[in-house]
Amino acid sequence: MPGNSQRRGAMRKGASRKGATVGSGGQRRRSLEGKGPTPKAEERPNHKAYRQAQRAAKAGTSGARPGGADGAGRGAGGRGSGGHGGRRTRTSTEIVAGRNSVLEALRAEIPASTIYVASRIDSDDRVREALKIAAERSIPMLETPRGELDRLTDGAVHQGLALQIPPYDYRHPGELVDPQSPGIPLVVALDGITDPRNLGAIIRSVGAFGGHGVVVPERRSVGMTASAWKTSAGAASRVPVAQATNLTRTLQDYRKQGYFVIGLDMDGDVELPQLDLADQPLVVVVGSEGKGLSRLVGETCDQIVSIPMASGNESLNAGIACGVTLYEIARQRAATS
Repeated sequence: MPGNSQRRGAMRKGASRKGATVGSGGQRRRSLEGKGPTPKAEERPNHKAYRQAQRAAKAGTSGARPGGADGAGRGAGGRGSGGHGGRRTRTSTEIVAGRNSVLEALRAEIPASTIYVASRIDSDDRVREALKIAAERSIPMLETPRGELDRLTDGAVHQGLALQIPPYDYRHPGELVDPQSPGIPLVVALDGITDPRNLGAIIRSVGAFGGHGVVVPERRSVGMTASAWKTSAGAASRVPVAQATNLTRTLQDYRKQGYFVIGLDMDGDVELPQLDLADQPLVVVVGSEGKGLSRLVGETCDQIVSIPMASGNESLNAGIACGVTLYEIARQRAATS
């Protein structure tokens, strides 16, 4: 009866006036409990990245060539310079979208795994040439609905054509130390370079002036993108690029291998024409245009070198500065040989 406090359930317990919802069973409380970190995409069986990783693993085990020189068949690799094991990391898959961009990438012989063509595409000279080059290079061609192409290109203006660039297979820094390589060893290391066009231009200069490879940091640095491939004008297929987990430690290990490390900076102690280390095994470190060399990298260098210019207010693009330095080193080596 009303007001009977002795009746079971007549009195509310706890501070809540509303009380528990019938049948909730504490589900709301349990839903607030943490379930741990979200697994990576490569670890979720139903995710596309998981299937790609499985295919890549199968391809790597079936076609690996230990110690090979090309990027497609390199295994875990050496454990020389770098001091952090033989692990090589890969960049993510890249999609080049648009008829002009795809055609330029194919003309530059950038490695590609798949070319996507929209269903009922309006063909023109660019499309026909792109498909012809893809057929000559045996690149798989997939006819794709435009909706799926929009998703693959993340909404970019693809004009019915897209190209998938596989992850670049980086060398280990120790693999650039090869006593069998012709000439005096010469390696370029990048410190804070983020523009892929600078990386491409540097790779091109390394190939032109007898360098043996390029080292890029794993973090806060440019990687081997389609733009870097294109700017290198084909040199990226000949000049190996290594990735270092810790650039300072890698430079220290190169010094232990007998290399001298020189850094480029406009406030250098030595001007480039007076460089007396050109005939020695060298690592040339190029810093970013804005910040230059980082403190730890600068302290690791044996010499800081500057390029003399007519005006002290002028500065050079990182790619151009590297090209000028490599030319001067090659000139001095040729004069003393």
